[in-house]
Amino acid sequence: MKLLNFERFRQKAHKLVFPLEKRDVLDSLKAGDFVLISGWLLCGRDATHRKLVSAIKEGSFSFDFTNQAIYYVGPTPAPPGKVIGSSGPTTSGRMDAYMEFFLALGLSATIGKGKRSPEVKKLLKEHKAVYLATFGGAGAFLNQFVKKVETIAFSELGPEAFFRIKVEDFPAVVVNSIYGDDLYEKTLKHE
Repeated sequence: MKLLNFERFRQKAHKLVFPLEKRDVLDSLKAGDFVLISGWLLCGRDATHRKLVSAIKEGSFSFDFTNQAIYYVGPTPAPPGKVIGSSGPTTSGRMDAYMEFFLALGLSATIGKGKRSPEVKKLLKEHKAVYLATFGGAGAFLNQFVKKVETIAFSELGPEAFFRIKVEDFPAVVVNSIYGDDLYEKTLKHE
């Protein structure tokens, strides 16, 4: 992809590995910082979140969300020779209603696209968690950073199942840091 000088992005980027060994690695991140993510990302969208909350509250499902990151994605089927299909982010605001629940379980980051509500930004600050965004409309580009896919639960939901992906140098930018700063607000002030 010629439009993005990825080498320049790499040089400026902070490295994150999920699940985090120490949560204090988030302390140095500010809105607008580039990050390259490696390790395992949990994945799910609206239907996944509804089912997870219900199953956890009922006691029929348990999972350790401590220091994990959830990527809001519902990929297309994997083409021959690939581990995943197009895997671009979905609009994060649709998961705002679930943030308090998952942050209370120890979640440290979410990844998607678009703005978060003022309530979510406040919760991120309280729980010292971050919101990261990745390239919307570039799902075919993003699938090259996915090395492995494993379904965890709710396979009946197809691409909206609860699954995890192993990534290497998955690109993202900090939108909301643990300090309450916001990339979108920062950008609007500079226009």
